[in-house]
This record gives sequence, C-alpha cells and structure tokens, in this order.
Amino acid sequence: MSEGSKGSSLAFGQVVIGPPGSGKTTYCHGMQEFMGRIGRKVTVVNLDPANEAMPYQCAVDIAELITLPDVMENLKLGPNGGLIYCMEYLEANFDWLQEKLAAFRGHYYLFDCPGQVELYTHHNALKNVFAQLAKWNFRLAAVHLVDSHYCTDPGKFISVLCTSLSTMLHVELPHVNILSKMDLIEQYGKLAFNLDYYTEVLDLSYLVDHLASDPFFRNYRRLNEKLVEVIEDYSLVSFVPLNVQDKESMRQVMQAVDKANGYSFGDQEHRSLEALMSAAVGADFHFTSTLAVQEKYVQSQDRAVEEEMMDL
Repeated sequence: MSEGSKGSSLAFGQVVIGPPGSGKTTYCHGMQEFMGRIGRKVTVVNLDPANEAMPYQCAVDIAELITLPDVMENLKLGPNGGLIYCMEYLEANFDWLQEKLAAFRGHYYLFDCPGQVELYTHHNALKNVFAQLAKWNFRLAAVHLVDSHYCTDPGKFISVLCTSLSTMLHVELPHVNILSKMDLIEQYGKLAFNLDYYTEVLDLSYLVDHLASDPFFRNYRRLNEKLVEVIEDYSLVSFVPLNVQDKESMRQVMQAVDKANGYSFGDQEHRSLEALMSAAVGADFHFTSTLAVQEKYVQSQDRAVEEEMMDL
C-alpha cells in the first residue's frame, strides 16, 4: 500500500460515522459477523480513542497510538477538544496507520469512527485521513448512522436531515445514510407518516405543516421552511432502515454500501449469501424485517381512509 502506487491492489471498506449513541460500534460488530458468515474477510479498525468496550474483534486500535483519557489528563482538555486533538494526532501519524493496515491486505475494512458530529461537519482531520486512505487505493463509502427515534419528532428529524446533508458535503465520500435501531422505533411514539416518507425524504412541506401544529414551533415556521428548501434543493439525503439483528435488513444495507464503494463480490460469496438468507429464520435472529414496521403503518393508514369513506 505504498502512497501513490497505482499498481497496488484496491482495498474496499466502510467508514462508520454518526452521532454518539447511534449504534456505530454495534453496527461494526453485526456487519463483521454477517460478512464473516458469507466468507468475506473483514478487518475492524477502531479509530475512536474513547472506545474502551469493543464487542467486535479489533485488528487495529487507535488506543495503541493515543487515547482520549491520556489527552484529557495531560493536556487538560475536555472530551470534545480531546477528540479533535486525537484526530489531528492520527493525521500527523499516517505512517503508523499505514503500517498497521498493511498487515491485512486483501481484507474488507470497517472503520469505527468517533461520535463527535463536528468532526464530520466542520473539522478537517478525519476528512484528511479518509483522503489519505484514498491515496493508498482504498475505495471507501461513508455509512452515516442516525437513531431512528428522531423520526417520531418532526423538529429533530429536520435537524437530522441538515446534519446528514452537511456531513455528506464535508466528508466527500460515497454516502449511505442509515436509520438504525428500527426494531426499537415504536418505543418512542407513533410515526406521523408512513416509513417511506422518512427513508425516501419525500415532500417535506407536510413535515413543516405538522410542526406548525405545535405552538412552540409555529413561531419558527419560516425558518423551518427555509431549512427544508435547502435539503430539497440538494436532493441528496435518503435513508436505508436497519435492524442489526435482522439478516434481511443487514443484507439490504450491505448491498447498498457495496454499490456505493464499487465492491463486487464473487460467486462463492454470492452462494454463501443465498445459503445464509435461506436460513434467515434462525435462533440467533429474533426480529422480523423492518418491512413489518412499514406494513403496519400502511395498513393503519388504509384503515383510516376506509373509516373516513364510511363516515361520508
């Protein structure tokens, strides 16, 4: 993986990003296991210096280079400033990262990244790390995880859309936005619209109207309209729903990412994937596909329409 070497082989992978608590580490663990079961050699690289409890098998750990507690103690920095310093230190030590990654040639890489949003919307250190990986012939896709419970709050969902758009424009990688924890979405309340409305980011004027019913947000209708216009003008943001414990959901996400970074799997992996999916109702997976959530809302809406017609 010598820098600028056009003859070196391509390496494919994902940089897993998103706010704290969105499920990045759980996603890396689940994707490592899922890909391993279809025969793909997967290497997980932990780039989060604050990540101490990792459920996955970590091949490369930034803690060998620098840790957040050490930075906070020695430089008297807070968590946010400490994370920025750690990423700048990583950027200044590309040779360490290159040496570690060179031991896993031919593998598929999952980069578990920190959860500080500013690193993906304003600061350039991680962006420069991704750019350096591209120079080493890495073909990466950014997998941006967002907790699905934000769909139950229109104001928060607009904020998520703005953050996702800003991240896509700043990181400058092929991008797949993920609505994580779909199996838990109904614990936070009922969705105002069909699930497709949120995943496909359809006509957001309905979302603004829904917000206007809240006395607090009514005063900010004009601001929300302008934010929605920006999101719709770029027309870049959409989401793939994810339930890590559902094989079908994992397959859909994996194929979306493979399409984004250009990875093409061989016949053996394809056969392994088919065999895995044919046994999808296994003891180790207890949740049905996220389509069940979608169908529930479709059916409830159909019943509401039927009741309205009967009243007429």
